[in-house]
Amino acid sequence: MKYIKWGFIGCGEVAEIKSGPAFSEVEGSSVVAVMSRTEQRARSYAERHQVSRWYTDAQQLIDDPDVNAVYVATPPSSHATYAIMAMKAGKPVYVEKPLASNYIDCARINRVSEQTGRPCFVAYYRRYLPYFQRVKEIIQNGVIGRIINVQVRYACPPRNIDYSKAEQLPWRLKTEISGGGYFYDLAPHQFDLLQDIFGVIVDAKGICDNRAGLYSAEDTLSACFQFESGLPGSGSWCFVGHEAAKEDRIEVIGDKGILSFSVFSYEPIQLVTSEGSNSISVPNPPYVQLPIIKAVIEDLQGLNICTATSVSATPVNWVLDRILGKY
Repeated sequence: MKYIKWGFIGCGEVAEIKSGPAFSEVEGSSVVAVMSRTEQRARSYAERHQVSRWYTDAQQLIDDPDVNAVYVATPPSSHATYAIMAMKAGKPVYVEKPLASNYIDCARINRVSEQTGRPCFVAYYRRYLPYFQRVKEIIQNGVIGRIINVQVRYACPPRNIDYSKAEQLPWRLKTEISGGGYFYDLAPHQFDLLQDIFGVIVDAKGICDNRAGLYSAEDTLSACFQFESGLPGSGSWCFVGHEAAKEDRIEVIGDKGILSFSVFSYEPIQLVTSEGSNSISVPNPPYVQLPIIKAVIEDLQGLNICTATSVSATPVNWVLDRILGKY
């Protein structure tokens, strides 16, 4: 069995809580080096997680002979740079979502992956969580019949940090880093799940505005889109609404019933058919990225196939950019 020795580029919150510990829980895998541009952060992460080496230069980590796979856990604007550096060094990559801060960079990553023969996987971990596997199973088993329409609704009040001065805003609200505010951070999960279930979206249009004026990124959006099968869908996102409007829901309407579920809060799945209503609770693992990381490692070991590749992730960025009117 090939042993996967990971190097982390980025030691932030995601690597700390959602993903980092999972890499060492999978058989045949461990973390041997980490990198952050901030020396204190890199050293602290390495000491707390018993990682033998730390760097402040990404190239040094990539060139480390003990590192044979790279995890990129930085803001989206640098995903393409680091992923391409690693693949050109002959090392496979696992990149945080979204794959990049724009569709063009996604295409660059795919081209280098093809040229080097090194795979690039993307952290669309919700595909692999039991909660969403159950959603997919209900739909594909025809429980709600032929699918007629899909509706995405997300609303939340502003976060305290949203009121900060421009230079103190989180990177997610700096479009040159994130790609497009909270929409570019949260909607990728929703669109990846939908395309994993219903196929690629081939048309998308959006209306976007900044209604609250707290930051420069769009804070309210409406969109319509269509899957390759012809299935129509719509979505609305508001990141500056009243607390009473708070919502996290996707509704799938069929000719025999309706299925609704949340994407971020994991509220019980609601199923309504002519036979009645059913509320379905599905627990997820403590480290939400554990199932997909296991799939990535087993793919690299030749034991299985992970479907969350850069090629499958690229249509998400295409949809986001179309809705935002980037082209």
